[in-house]
Amino acid sequence: MSDILSQGREEFGVVSVKAEFEAEGTRPDELLRLVDVAGEAELPLTVKIGGCEAVRDLFESKQIGVRYVVAPMVETPYALSKYIAAKNLAFSDDEQRDTDFLFNVETSTAFAARNDLVEMASRQSAVSGVVFGRVDFMGSVGRDRDEVNAPDITEMIRELAVLLKERELDLVVGGGVSADSLDALRSIAEVHLTRFETRKVVFGAHAVTAPGIERGLLNAVHFELLWLLNKREYYGRIAEEDARRISMLESRWSALSGENL
Repeated sequence: MSDILSQGREEFGVVSVKAEFEAEGTRPDELLRLVDVAGEAELPLTVKIGGCEAVRDLFESKQIGVRYVVAPMVETPYALSKYIAAKNLAFSDDEQRDTDFLFNVETSTAFAARNDLVEMASRQSAVSGVVFGRVDFMGSVGRDRDEVNAPDITEMIRELAVLLKERELDLVVGGGVSADSLDALRSIAEVHLTRFETRKVVFGAHAVTAPGIERGLLNAVHFELLWLLNKREYYGRIAEEDARRISMLESRWSALSGENL
């Protein structure tokens, strides 16, 4: 896995590895293993925390040296203000110099509030930018995830990109990113794009026009597959650790109590 990530960094514009406390439900031991794998590949970590006020997640992110922190489901300026207050509680001013804080725009409600959200995000000691979550956005407007590359969705992201560029804020695009997304991503990049991401791998914006990006995205799929296989094997071993003793104790219990479990 580290070799795949190293190749991604060297050849395909990979800039970070991603974990989620939110939808993915990353456990602490998984996160530490991902830190090791990413560190071996000399890549920083992106973590999506569990919510705009997930202070414990913020403290844990700080402890392991996360480079990018993303808050999900920020739909209103009030929710964004809660996120800003939470990250200011968990991170000192000095610590924030080494960490970028972003929030997800992933619903029609958040998009409708984009002007107010971007204005608040651009204030001093606020946040670094926005991650546009295309798949969740499609769900919020009652459309299928297969339409993430539709021209009207790309145009909406371009509208947001204009606002973010004016305020010198980052724009990261995720959700259903594959080789089929490249035309849409290139269209967005014509306006403003900082990074784009698959479920586990984050690319710099420059990668979208780089030769071989299709292979880079395939590499990202390979990494995620190996990560899930490794995860299954890891927890499978844990599940089997006590299997023999459980069987012995069940037999002993049945023999001594005369009962069947």
